[in-house]
Amino acid sequence: MSDPQPAWQQWLNSLDLPQKAAAESLRAQFSTLGVADPVDLIKSEVMEDLPQLARFVLLRSLWRGAIDGWSESVSLDQLSAAQRLLAAGADREDLVRLVRAVAYEAVFATLDELDAGGAVNVSGVEAGWVVMESGEDGSPTGRALSGLHEDLLTMDPSGRDGADLWE
Repeated sequence: MSDPQPAWQQWLNSLDLPQKAAAESLRAQFSTLGVADPVDLIKSEVMEDLPQLARFVLLRSLWRGAIDGWSESVSLDQLSAAQRLLAAGADREDLVRLVRAVAYEAVFATLDELDAGGAVNVSGVEAGWVVMESGEDGSPTGRALSGLHEDLLTMDPSGRDGADLWE
């Protein structure tokens, strides 16, 4: 296995000062988020002007909240239907797996619809939308977050690409 540091340094040295500063800032931010090898994401953001950090934060947040939030022991306790199923002998782990899979499918369908931008919507009304990165002050940067549904599985914090949802 080769050391990625010389290649990283060589790439950094090829950048102008603002790009270099942006790359170093992104590396620190991705490191704080626990991303082991963010080089491709950083290069994409710096060279292609794609909001990879915002994509990562959004998709990882959806995993942790909307999907993995159901793994919390009290989550099922808040659902009357789940309580009835547990009382009838259902396995708690199976129910957690079921609600997480349903949550994943709901998040995926929502992201797919957001990615479509209204191109194919059931309303028949010509209206569209875009998901956009915002700056620290909340104002749009002009950089759209597209194809979110395509990367949802790869953002599974467990590193298993959602495999445990369908076990």
